[in-house]
Amino acid sequence: MSSPNLDFETSLLETYRSVIGVDEVGRGALAGPVAVGAFSLMPALLDGMPTSLRDSKLVPEKKRAALALEVAAWGQGVVGYSSVEVIESSGINRALQLAGLEALKSLELAGAVILLDGSHNWLGDCGADVVVRVKADRDCGSVSAGAITAKVARDQLMVNLSQHYPDYGWEGNKGYSSASHISALQRLGPSEHHRKSWLTKILSSDQALF
Repeated sequence: MSSPNLDFETSLLETYRSVIGVDEVGRGALAGPVAVGAFSLMPALLDGMPTSLRDSKLVPEKKRAALALEVAAWGQGVVGYSSVEVIESSGINRALQLAGLEALKSLELAGAVILLDGSHNWLGDCGADVVVRVKADRDCGSVSAGAITAKVARDQLMVNLSQHYPDYGWEGNKGYSSASHISALQRLGPSEHHRKSWLTKILSSDQALF
């Protein structure tokens, strides 16, 4: 399992006061909000990164909550959300941007640089310089920290929602397109928390599509 480090952040901190690692969670889900996690890294925190930190997609679910607590003890991580209504009305890219901007409201941007996972700047003009890096969620500790913070928070939100909508299995699939989730959608139709415009093929009578 690949381990992140703080080498790239250390180089950025030669120029900036802080590095804010940012990543999204829930972009590809069929239900629930999209979440963006941000973690503020300052020079004083460079020696404190949890040794178990990994890209959230590589951490077994049973270990994520404990890792998120380690990250919270290390420094400040915050999460912003965009609702299903925003995703449906404005599109996923705008929803990601709004969730990211919501998260950044809680952090000090003066003298900061945003380190964003991916290949393009989906945050847009956010009040700070933005550096984009592919696989930053895997390789850069601040982005891994933002990602696990968002992942655990969004997962818990979906577990809570599943208590009111138990037939969709969100406590297990977290709103993503598992076979059981798709089967429930085809049997019951969508709930108010589903991204209905994403479900055209799933709700089609042509079951061969799946």
